[in-house]
Amino acid sequence: MYQFFVEPGQIQGKTVIITGSDVNHIKNVLRMKPGEEIAVSNGADGREYRCGIEEIREDEVVCTLRFIKEDGLELPSRIYLFQCLPKADKMELVIQKAVELGAFAVVPVAAKRCVVKLDAKKEKSKLARWQSIAESAAKQSKRRIVPEVMPVMSMPEALRFAKDMDVKLFPYELAEGMGKTKELIAGIRPGQSIAVFIGPEGGFEDGEVEAASECGFVPVTLGRRILRTETAGFTVLAWIMYQLESDECI
Repeated sequence: MYQFFVEPGQIQGKTVIITGSDVNHIKNVLRMKPGEEIAVSNGADGREYRCGIEEIREDEVVCTLRFIKEDGLELPSRIYLFQCLPKADKMELVIQKAVELGAFAVVPVAAKRCVVKLDAKKEKSKLARWQSIAESAAKQSKRRIVPEVMPVMSMPEALRFAKDMDVKLFPYELAEGMGKTKELIAGIRPGQSIAVFIGPEGGFEDGEVEAASECGFVPVTLGRRILRTETAGFTVLAWIMYQLESDECI
């Protein structure tokens, strides 16, 4: 079943209109025909709108709503992945996998030891690219929403943004003992907002760790091995996904 995202205004009663690049994809790549069924999400309400294609026009595909599915495929908590800017194209992989693992939003962070520096022009271009990757990953993994890739924040801005979240995880290579990590993960419950901070290749500076502690973050370890920045986020998100979905099955 192919899935496509539309704006909420493109769903009007029983009529759903698909526009943009998806029209060419439906018409010339997938070669779909009237009568075939597709899944449509508006990226906001978590619902799947099951539709039948009625007409394929030059610049739009007209569909008729058949029924609405509310399967609860989204995680019951909003997870914000604060990822310090990594080298090369690693951010693209981070965003893709974070979306697949259920992150609600990805926040690029410019920590002091980040090698990558983005000016306003580069940031705008990167954000457009990153958001496109998030949308593609959401389609592939059958998400009901498209997670937002937010504008780049400085470390102080990111800490202020996350300060009032319910669960604040701050993996740090100098932290010791998995007990605290297990305790924090085991305590996560549906409905909570969760912040996960992942440092750059060079790690966090001492001042950044202190600032995080002042905002209520507890440095935790992810194990005895040092993980790459792109691996650390996947590890934490997978643990959280397991915890939240295990709770739902109980």
